[in-house]
Amino acid sequence: MSRTAPSYQVRVAEDPADREACFAVRREVFVVEQGVAEEIEYDALDACAVHVLAVREDGTPLGAGRLLHGEPAAGRTGGDGSVGALGRLAVTRRARGLGVGVALVRALEDAARARGLAAMDLHAQTHALGFYARLGYEAYGPEFPDAGIPHRAMRRAL
Repeated sequence: MSRTAPSYQVRVAEDPADREACFAVRREVFVVEQGVAEEIEYDALDACAVHVLAVREDGTPLGAGRLLHGEPAAGRTGGDGSVGALGRLAVTRRARGLGVGVALVRALEDAARARGLAAMDLHAQTHALGFYARLGYEAYGPEFPDAGIPHRAMRRAL
């Protein structure tokens, strides 16, 4: 699966180099920029997740995200096996405003549909609620802290 835009491509990160690029983007955005502790940014779920990567034509990583499905997603989706968990969506500062985040979300939704999932859940930082709402996600439940950052749960039927 691959999506293309004039200056970047979004693809499933199937090889080790692409996965490392995903982790580098997450480190840049979450650990360095937002101050999330590195030891909580990466977890055992990374090994079983579907990762997507946005790269510029010259190979520079621009953004990343992951999809959890099946048992690994159960703790984040209320145990509903038909719901995937979108997470770790990160776009580098230099790529914001180029549509990279939208392309990553749509690629993760495509991956979820390919696995037979009926909906996607995510935990959005509250400043990003509008971004996800424009993509069809609806907030539910109270605000909660995650890594010291306010979040809300959101869901979208696929």
